[in-house]
Amino acid sequence: MKEEEIERIQQLIENKEADQLKEILDHLHPADIAELCNELDAEEARYIYLLLDNEKAADVLVEMDEDARNEFLNMIPSEVIAKRFVDNMDSDDAVEIIRNMDDEKQQEVLKQIDDVDQAGDIVDLLKYDEDTAGGLMGTEMVVVNENWSMPECLREMRQQAEEMDEIYYVYVVDDDERLQGVFPLKKVITSPSVSKVKHVMKKEPISVKEDTPIDEVVQLIEKYNLVAIPVVDSIGRLVGRITVDDVMDEVRERGNRDYQLASGLSQDVETDDNVFQQTKARLPWLMIGMLGGIANSMILGNFDSTFAAHPEMALYIPLIGGTGGNVGTQSSAIVVQGLANNSLNANETWKQLLKESVVALINASIISMIVYIYNFVRFGPHETVSYSVSISLFAVVMFASLFGTLVPMTLEKLKIDPALATGPFIQITNDIIGMLLYGGITLLLS
Repeated sequence: MKEEEIERIQQLIENKEADQLKEILDHLHPADIAELCNELDAEEARYIYLLLDNEKAADVLVEMDEDARNEFLNMIPSEVIAKRFVDNMDSDDAVEIIRNMDDEKQQEVLKQIDDVDQAGDIVDLLKYDEDTAGGLMGTEMVVVNENWSMPECLREMRQQAEEMDEIYYVYVVDDDERLQGVFPLKKVITSPSVSKVKHVMKKEPISVKEDTPIDEVVQLIEKYNLVAIPVVDSIGRLVGRITVDDVMDEVRERGNRDYQLASGLSQDVETDDNVFQQTKARLPWLMIGMLGGIANSMILGNFDSTFAAHPEMALYIPLIGGTGGNVGTQSSAIVVQGLANNSLNANETWKQLLKESVVALINASIISMIVYIYNFVRFGPHETVSYSVSISLFAVVMFASLFGTLVPMTLEKLKIDPALATGPFIQITNDIIGMLLYGGITLLLS
């Protein structure tokens, strides 16, 4: 929202102009109200929530920024959270809210939920790892039996649909609750009333198991253009479904985490976090970078006599370090992207290394040749710098390319986030190795 609109609403809150505020809120989408609440302090957000009906208040809470939401919920009694918010949420949204609470607060909220079945579903979902399909799924779905006739199916669908906001698919199960197929809504209109569900359902639907990693769920939804995907247990019983909006939220959060990790931030941080939180997130890699710089200075110190004899060599230190860092980051970024979209397999390490070697050989040859021609014109053919810089640059590009490819693929095999390899780790390592190569080659050619 625009700053002037926020200031106007804050003024209305301060003056307790409830009627005007309610009129404004009635015309806003829950996502817009959530954006507004993110900009207000907890007390102002609390006043806004008092003016909303329970259903809209629950929708707004789901859309809020996690930190602002947690701060707001800390002010609210457990009974209010349960009856005003959780009772009006889908199970997956309720789990997301409750999961961030401490154990004592979780128990208090769960005890206050009126619907015992809903509370049971939430308890079951909280047991799953949040990075798996089970941790992201919801239990609200329309389910029919494969042996039902069309009139019986329609009657049951209407009854189940009354308690749902959106219906994406109708899932078909057998008498043992095992997933058998998907019932297209079009069949409700086109199929004769005497047909049984199993005669018109779409068999062998795409599904995932409870312990399927979220990354695989995302890939399946994207590959098959699904708006929802069913979740089954180890023996094929239908236990829930994941919708595309839940997946997109997860993709955005993971993308933000990977970007911050690649930028040298050790933990999730937002622009509105306090000084201590931002410092805590940024300082670790800065300290590692400082140590890397000290190591570089110690390496160069061992070649002080060489640089004293050829002072022009010092002019190319930034070129060697910068090129190595850039090449390594490029290589690792390509590999991480391939691993993320499943176009590259961690078991294809040697194949990818061979391909990267060819690309690196071409790049290294072109870059080193251009630098050699420049130095040849500037310093002449007999100067050490003409050969040393070009050979060092060639070696650094080759090493950085292969290192930038090998590290993320190794991290993937070790089940460590490969995005780590696109950050300062690669740049610092390439700086140190680059200086060793530069100093050593210069010493050999002197």
